[in-house]
Amino acid sequence: MCAEFVHDSTTKVVSDRRGVRIPAVDLVVVEGPSRGKRVAVSHGSATVGSGAQNPLPLDDPKVSRLHCEVFVRPGIITLRDRGSTNGTFVEGVRVRDVDVPAGTIVRVGDSAFRLEVRDEPAFVAVSDRTELGDLVGTSLEMRRVYAILERVAATEATVLVQGETGTGKDVVAQTIHAMSRRSAGPFVPIDCGSIPANLFESELFGHVRGAFSGAISDRRGVFDEASGGTLFLDEIGEVPIELQPKLLRAIETRTVRPVGANTAHPVNARIVAATNRPLWKAVNEAAFREDLYFRLAVVEVLLPPLRSRPEDLPPLARHFFQQLRGEGAELPPDFVAGLARRDWPGNVRELRNFIERSVALGFLDARAPTPSQAPPPGDAASSVPLDRPLKDARLAWTRSFEDVYVRHVLRRAAGNVTRAAELSGVSRRFLQRLIVRLGITASEVGLDDSALEDE
Repeated sequence: MCAEFVHDSTTKVVSDRRGVRIPAVDLVVVEGPSRGKRVAVSHGSATVGSGAQNPLPLDDPKVSRLHCEVFVRPGIITLRDRGSTNGTFVEGVRVRDVDVPAGTIVRVGDSAFRLEVRDEPAFVAVSDRTELGDLVGTSLEMRRVYAILERVAATEATVLVQGETGTGKDVVAQTIHAMSRRSAGPFVPIDCGSIPANLFESELFGHVRGAFSGAISDRRGVFDEASGGTLFLDEIGEVPIELQPKLLRAIETRTVRPVGANTAHPVNARIVAATNRPLWKAVNEAAFREDLYFRLAVVEVLLPPLRSRPEDLPPLARHFFQQLRGEGAELPPDFVAGLARRDWPGNVRELRNFIERSVALGFLDARAPTPSQAPPPGDAASSVPLDRPLKDARLAWTRSFEDVYVRHVLRRAAGNVTRAAELSGVSRRFLQRLIVRLGITASEVGLDDSALEDE
């Protein structure tokens, strides 16, 4: 027996034991050197490009290696350009992210393909869970993520997790490790965006004594540290292009050769990688190797931004609150209702920080005003702990203000500290010190590696 639930105001999403029913879509090449080629969109998505690893490879020199992608959802077909050089066109208009009807002809380079919908439906697996590890959400998008993780965790497949900053890519990696046969082994995370370029190879593969100036003893790399467990390569897009062949070889052969060593030795670590950068765009720009991309993306997990799953706000907020106050702690209903009126550009991380700040400042304390008396979230007064002495309230409010303001101005300046300082009317050094004091990390606001270094 099928169960139905509402996906949006116009579309009914039908699920049964096989998963969620979606249109069965074929991509049929109607123009260009690969005319006549036909492929089915499996598992809800398919990429198109000149690279041989694409489900629909096109023999067309004007088509980028990873040109565009077709996503199929219940009642919806979405076309997204993947940072192609020559663009993706529908009815003569260049598009980047657009919902299209069945029968649409998409033009790329000197080729074109048509989206054909077959009569019989296809199915995409969804999980019955509303939580998985520390991942929380009842939305269709998250239940699809859970289904992927449930299947892939028990395997040794390499996983690439993609999503905006703050969506929880590190939580996905930890969940995969915890559900795997390697859960008793180490989980070793490494932020590739924080490693100086000249130390990258040593950090990954280790070095032997005397390999370079300062190498006074042998040192194991993270591949060895993660032996028997999982190695989480966060911000994988930051790996220098000249080191990528050696990383690819290490993943494929399961061996590493430390810097200065004459021989390689075997390693036994599962790889989970993550990035908030459009890695396919880096491939097209020759900033990231295509073969390494496809080797990492044996299984791809795309984490949805919080704005695309508003129904997950209440359970996420309750989850973070109970982590701070214990099982059974309940958020005031007025507070939960106020969360929906806010924008969350920082995604789940921003929501978590907001809950922590609200608890720390006393807004959710039993001694604080009742929900009907308390100012709603997002109101300027909501940053003032009114139940505290004036001196303490002033200090807490000032720190909260500085945190919100500095994060905002850094995002506005696209992570450029000099520009952010100009917008704020302060010196670059003053802003650098404030960033450090507030504990704001580079990955949260898009800072470059040298942002906090003195000029």
